[in-house]
Amino acid sequence: MSKPDTELDLSALTWPTRLTLVGLWAERITHAFWPFWTVVFLSAVLLAFVGGGNPPAEVLWTAALAAGAGVIASLVYAWRKFRVPTRSDALNRIDRTMAGRPVTAALDTQALGSGDAASLAIWQVHKARMQARLADAEAVSPDLRVSAQDPYALRYVALLLLVMTLGFGSLWRSASLDDLTSGGLGQAVAGGPAWEIWIEPPAYTGKPSLYLNEVKVTELTVPKGSDLTVRLYGQVGRLTLSETVSGVIEAESAEPKTAFSRIVKNDGIIRIEGEDTAEWIITAQSDAPPVVEAGAEVSRQINGEMELPFSASDDYGVERGTATISLDLASVDRRYGLVVEPEPQEDIVLDLPMPYSGGREDFSETLIENLSEHPWAGLPVSIDLSVLDASEQTSAPTSVEAELPGRRFFQPIAKALIEQRRDLLWSRENAVRISQVLRTITYAPEGFFPSEVAYLTVRMAVTRLELAREFGITDEKQTEIADMLWQAATLLEDGRLADALERLQRAQERLSDAMKDGASDEEIAELMQELSEAMQQYMEQLAQEGQEGDQEQQAQGESQEITDDQLQQMLDEIQRLMEEGKMAEAQALLDQLMEMMKNMQVAEGQGGEGQQSPGEQAMEGLQDTLREQQGLSDEAFRDLQEQFNPDAQAGENEGNEGRNGGQGRGQSHDGQGGQQGEQEGQQGEGNQQSEGQQGGGNERSLADRQQALRDELNRQQRNLPGQGTPEGDAAREALDRAGEAMNRAEEALRDDQTAEALGAQSDAMEALRDGMRNLSEAIAQEQREGQGQEGQNQGQASRQNRDPLGREQGSDGMIGSEDNMLQGENAQRRSRELLDEIRRRSGEQDRPEIERDYLKRLLDQF
Repeated sequence: MSKPDTELDLSALTWPTRLTLVGLWAERITHAFWPFWTVVFLSAVLLAFVGGGNPPAEVLWTAALAAGAGVIASLVYAWRKFRVPTRSDALNRIDRTMAGRPVTAALDTQALGSGDAASLAIWQVHKARMQARLADAEAVSPDLRVSAQDPYALRYVALLLLVMTLGFGSLWRSASLDDLTSGGLGQAVAGGPAWEIWIEPPAYTGKPSLYLNEVKVTELTVPKGSDLTVRLYGQVGRLTLSETVSGVIEAESAEPKTAFSRIVKNDGIIRIEGEDTAEWIITAQSDAPPVVEAGAEVSRQINGEMELPFSASDDYGVERGTATISLDLASVDRRYGLVVEPEPQEDIVLDLPMPYSGGREDFSETLIENLSEHPWAGLPVSIDLSVLDASEQTSAPTSVEAELPGRRFFQPIAKALIEQRRDLLWSRENAVRISQVLRTITYAPEGFFPSEVAYLTVRMAVTRLELAREFGITDEKQTEIADMLWQAATLLEDGRLADALERLQRAQERLSDAMKDGASDEEIAELMQELSEAMQQYMEQLAQEGQEGDQEQQAQGESQEITDDQLQQMLDEIQRLMEEGKMAEAQALLDQLMEMMKNMQVAEGQGGEGQQSPGEQAMEGLQDTLREQQGLSDEAFRDLQEQFNPDAQAGENEGNEGRNGGQGRGQSHDGQGGQQGEQEGQQGEGNQQSEGQQGGGNERSLADRQQALRDELNRQQRNLPGQGTPEGDAAREALDRAGEAMNRAEEALRDDQTAEALGAQSDAMEALRDGMRNLSEAIAQEQREGQGQEGQNQGQASRQNRDPLGREQGSDGMIGSEDNMLQGENAQRRSRELLDEIRRRSGEQDRPEIERDYLKRLLDQF
């Protein structure tokens, strides 16, 4: 570097240069010597762990040589890498961090134009500016990062190991694992408790373990079978265990022990003897055996399914149970094929159903099993119930004497075939007699065998039975022939009804497919006619079967009753919904109708025309009022939705699938969906009005209908029975509240305050339900007081307590029975879909607050 051509003042660079030089020393030492101190740290750790354990000399020499080689290699790396930093290096680093390189410029000389005054003046101005910039010079931080040279951070690993060694040991004396044995740990523990005792009850009890060191009481009650664990610390023999709860007797010559594991079997004492004594009095609580009791008598469904209710209990819960069915031979009517001695049959063993959820300490369940095909079906049997708990204790025997339920056959030939099948399974000695009877049955099949397949099946069974007699009837042949007779009997019994049901299901499937595919009106009409004919045929067959088995149907008493007029009304409603384009509702109603057809009992005559008591008439009127109020509330809610989406066409805003007709759910806004009186009937052509007409008069129409509904409620209150009774007065008070809420809803609708109207309508429906519930109790009280006329009154109440679809009314005044409404996969699926849709809409934050509040109230109700 040449001598500067001007005077320099580098005093501003003194301290920045010194500090930068110190940083350069640290930087170059770090980059050059990090392998060295890494090796040194690792060598120190190795010395601490290996040297303190008295290892063999070969291990020590190997560790020393490895450490020495590492140190030498790291020093060689440092000698090659390290360069001593100078003041020029520091100035150069400062200069590189400043704009314009002022240090270099200040030390530079003018190369050209030194004889030109103007050029010299410019050069001096430049030098002065660079000199001024030196005042802003600062020390440069060193670069201490070596991650590029040490990508695995070995330096930090070595440092961590060194810190752990210094924190938990010593470089001059390292503890060995031998110090952790009884000497070291025992002396450490001796400063605290000298013993530890646990009692752990069996897992099935669900009780927590007991740590006796922290238990203050000395008298304890624990379940039998608990695990007792004892640990004694200190010098062996200073502390001893004495216990009488396990029944184990230690030999006198046995060596002292410091650990014990015993089972609590009986009452006794646990005592620690020696320098530190303690004692506990233990009471061993026995596990009580489980208890099982049979409920009502064994019942049988129409398909032969057996139902046996039972209850079971145990102090810690029942684990499993069985029902063993054995033949009560002494009670069998030994006639015909049962005269001979029966062949040995194994008892029937069934697993008792256990609760899927909840506790098993005390529960009630029902054993359901279909044993119609068993040889003992229809014969007296003994059913022994037993349950076991987790400790394998068995309950006391509980027996039920009953006739083993089986399927009833009403077709004469089918009954005869089943009887011969029973005789064959009873004993093979009946084969000759069975063959003769079957040949007699099939001698002239005309008029007796409506099914040709059933006739051929019986003939084949006769042939195989006679062949088997010649060569010996094996178990396989016996079972095969019995199955053939069962198949023939079921064909004869179910053939007519099954064919009619199959045709009905086929017609329903074709109609469902047509609705999904958007079939034409003509095709829909043809399919509806086919469904009507198939339904009529099925009802005729069902009626015939019902007459043949009238006693059996009456014994069940749970079948639905429905008349021809009611079925036709449902068909007409389905057709109307399809014509209006409400395919989803039509499909739901069709599924409900099919479910009813499968389970109903046809009631001859029109029904519903008998005389009703005043209480029944009042109840029906309140039911209609509640239904109408629900419809008004739904329509008001649709209008509220459309107020926040004025651009929607005919109510087609998000989540509301239409207002008047094609895409709506429930009643239409114009009032056609319910019973609304003459003034609403005149407005029933709302589907053909323009949107402006619909929107302009809808609120006023709803208010008028609300007023008409309030007037109808007033009329019903005047004829309300039960006056003077607590239940009747409570019903009147609830209906008064409903009327007041209806008045508030009417005023809100007239003032275009739909949100307030919805709240009032909800209060009205709740009050109506309370009134109907109280009225139902009042009617029941009157019926109990008038038991002298029980026959006629019960007959009328039985019919009038059903809705038009034959379902029982709920006790809270709701329409229909919850049990019937929730039966069937379609109804349950539809309920889940509706609830999911309500939850989805209530969670959408972009919906108006009023609408979300209404949806949340719906979720609270259901």
